[in-house]
Amino acid sequence: MRQREAGTETATGYDDSGGRLWRLARQLPAALFALGIVLELATPRDVAISAPFAAAPLAAAAVLSLWGTVLTSVLASSATILFAFFHDTGSTVEAEARSVTNLTVSALAVGVNYVLRRSGSRLASARGVAEAVQLAVLPAPPSHVGDLAVATRYRAAQAETRVGGDFYAAEETPYGVRLLLGDVRGKGLDSVAAVVLLVGVFREAAEQEETLSDVAARLDRALRREGRRQPGTAGLEGFSTAVLVEISAPSGSTAGGGPARGEGSVLRLVNRGHPAPLLLHRGNASPLEPTVPALPLGMSDLGSWPEHIDEFPFPRGAQLLLYTDGLSEARDSDGDFYDPVERLSNSYFAHPEELLETVLIDVAAHTGGRSVDDLALLAVAHDSSTP
Repeated sequence: MRQREAGTETATGYDDSGGRLWRLARQLPAALFALGIVLELATPRDVAISAPFAAAPLAAAAVLSLWGTVLTSVLASSATILFAFFHDTGSTVEAEARSVTNLTVSALAVGVNYVLRRSGSRLASARGVAEAVQLAVLPAPPSHVGDLAVATRYRAAQAETRVGGDFYAAEETPYGVRLLLGDVRGKGLDSVAAVVLLVGVFREAAEQEETLSDVAARLDRALRREGRRQPGTAGLEGFSTAVLVEISAPSGSTAGGGPARGEGSVLRLVNRGHPAPLLLHRGNASPLEPTVPALPLGMSDLGSWPEHIDEFPFPRGAQLLLYTDGLSEARDSDGDFYDPVERLSNSYFAHPEELLETVLIDVAAHTGGRSVDDLALLAVAHDSSTP
């Protein structure tokens, strides 16, 4: 593949600068304590230095464990008392005042740390529950479906929930491998019900319906029916963009309609108002635009039209990338959108996993790590190990 400057960015698309800053921050209490000792010993005995000793427990409260904060508080208070009564030449009243002040700040730091740790534990528990909900709602497809290698990535805009409105699914059916990727209106937990509905209906319809048009119609009916049951999401409020893909053998080339194991396969696409998938082959990134634009799922009450299925060749060595607008609408500091066609042209990837890792790193570099919308990615390619 084309080499990219990834720096110290991780596979999730974010660099390690935050980790370095955190490690430095954890050294701050010890640095403040050492600074207090150095200043006390370096200044005249009639000059009292207490600020670094008072600041050390407060810094520890923010970055250390409860026992680390207690230890820092004990050391800082002890140093203040020892210097006040055995080193400095100020009045006894002043020494007692400094000692009491430091003891008070130390006790406050321990209390603050306790509250922060309890809050952090509750937040971690809530995140764990949300992640379990996401895995139940949107389980990752297997790494192989038919003769296709499959990779997926998901990143919710609301990081504290880890659940958003983007979704994907992959099913092996009598008609070939069928894929779905879409974006429900809304974000966070409010969109979970619609995601559950669409993914569940797709899994059933993909197995039963003969054409992608029929699958799309089932999804549309289910979303409109749910909209009528939920008055707050009725009409235009309850819709989802989506792209449906069927990957099967060219007509007459293999029996059973499964994915081809020879030179390639055929892609059949139904696009319901979603960003066009990208076909990556021999360094070219080609958007597979729909011949006839269509409205998103759930909006067919505005009118009816014949569902158009577009066909494209899917040769061996090619990869198909499906993505939500969290990718194409990601902006840099100047407000420029991320252009996946431009960024992925002249690139080569050995596996869909490699493709998605590169995309996440690249979009994080483009945005500076900021995320304002959900992002879902699904990539497939013919398994190179299949003859």
